[in-house]
Amino acid sequence: MKVETLKELNAERAARRPVIVVTDTANGEQRLVKAKDFAADPLNAELSKALRMGKSTNVEVGGKKLFLNVYAPTAKLVIIGAVHISQALAPLARSLDYDVTVVDPRTAFASPERFPDVPLVAEWPDVALPPLNVDHYTAFVAVTHDPKIDDPALLHAFERECFYIGALGSRKTHAKRGERLRAQGAKESDIARIHAPIGLDIGAVSPSEIAVAIMAEITATLRLPPKEKEVAA
Repeated sequence: MKVETLKELNAERAARRPVIVVTDTANGEQRLVKAKDFAADPLNAELSKALRMGKSTNVEVGGKKLFLNVYAPTAKLVIIGAVHISQALAPLARSLDYDVTVVDPRTAFASPERFPDVPLVAEWPDVALPPLNVDHYTAFVAVTHDPKIDDPALLHAFERECFYIGALGSRKTHAKRGERLRAQGAKESDIARIHAPIGLDIGAVSPSEIAVAIMAEITATLRLPPKEKEVAA
């Protein structure tokens, strides 16, 4: 790899921006493609699929054998609310290699005893969230059922363009949530991005089952092409 390419690669990775290095396996020629440039690239379909799956792969296009080396940021999961569902969701997400953080200003809930080995931030969202560098590679889950905590957290998630935003509550609860968020400046497109009721509809009842439904929905949002996402929903 050329020094210039390596420098550019390291800069993109440091900024948590995904890139793919395309190598012609016949002659070793390489080029770096940033995710924002995929749409205009002749390998758009192949690049998009490789990034979506998060795996490097070999492809053959136009008679050329190419290796697509994927550099994607580690996905984050920010859980707003140190509740029973979160106790099941955090270790499940960690087993899938997510960087997990639980945020809840209620110290009776956000305790190391209830969340061993999980980073906890016992602060209100306005204090807790900015240092977490929430970004597009972040799944954001609000499960406190307390508007004073969930609502400002969701507004932050909208600003940071999280790839998944979910919130606990029935359709009636979500309708009221939408009214509150609109009053605070949220756009209709923002509110439409919230997965609510949260999680895939698998008939989940217990906190552990709800955690599975949430993680399944996050995975579908991350991995499936847009049309298949609609079917899964």
